[in-house]
Amino acid sequence: MPEKTNWFTINQVDDSTWILSEYRHWEETHCYLLCGSRRALLIDTGLGICNIQEEVCRLTDKPVTAAATHIHWDHIGGHKYYPDFCAHRAELSWLQGGFPLSMEAVRAMVLDRCDPPEDFDIQTYQMFQGMPTRLLEDGDVIDLGGRAVQALHTPGHSPGHLCFWEAERGYLFTGDLVYQDTLLAYYPSTDPQAYLQSLEKIAALPAQRIFPGHHALTIRPELVCRMRDAFRELQAQEKLCHGSGLCDYGDWAVWL
Repeated sequence: MPEKTNWFTINQVDDSTWILSEYRHWEETHCYLLCGSRRALLIDTGLGICNIQEEVCRLTDKPVTAAATHIHWDHIGGHKYYPDFCAHRAELSWLQGGFPLSMEAVRAMVLDRCDPPEDFDIQTYQMFQGMPTRLLEDGDVIDLGGRAVQALHTPGHSPGHLCFWEAERGYLFTGDLVYQDTLLAYYPSTDPQAYLQSLEKIAALPAQRIFPGHHALTIRPELVCRMRDAFRELQAQEKLCHGSGLCDYGDWAVWL
C-alpha cells in the first residue's frame, strides 16, 4: 500500500527503489529514488512545495545524488537540498537565469489546479538555480554500487532532456518524453523532429517497466512503440512540426 504524507505519496517498487509522487498538483509529478550499495540516485526532485529530502532520509541513509530529467521547474524544485546533482549541458543556461519563462509565470503554473499545504507561500517560491557537479552526456553511466544507471540524451520535450535506463532490471525512467496524457511539443524550446528520434532510441530498448514523469504509473512498454509509430506517421504527413495542434490517439495525445 502507498504511504501518504502531508504532500508526497510514496510507493515502493522493489527493495531498493521508491516512487515519490505529488498528487496534489494536477501534473502529478513523480520522482524516483534508486539505492545501490554505496549511494543513491534521486531522479527529479519535484515542485519544491514541500521538502523531499525529509522523505528521502526516511528511506535511505546513503549519500544521494540528484539527477534532472530536464530543467523545468516541476522537476527540479527540490534540487536545493542536493548540492550534488547532474544535468545535461544543453540546459545549463536555464540553471543560471536563462529559463524562458518569468518567475511570475512559473508561480502561476505552480498554483494552477494545486492543493498546497496551508503554510505554503507562493511569493517565496523560486526556481532552483545552481551549477551541476556533473554534466551528463549520452551514454554516461552512474554507478551506485552494484547498480548501474545509464543516462540517455533524449531531446524533444526540451533540449537537454534525459531518460535513465537500468538494463539489469529493465527499468526505463522517461521523464516528460513519455507519459500517458498530452505530451507537450509546442513550446519554442521543444523540437518535434528530435522528439521522434528520441522515441526511436528508447523504443529499441527491452524495457520491462516504464516510469514516467507525470500521471499514470501503469504504463505498458508497448505505449512507447505506439507513440513512436504515431510520430512516424505525423512525419510522413508533414505534420511533425509546430503549429499542427492537438493530435489525439485515445489514451494519449501530443500537442504540436
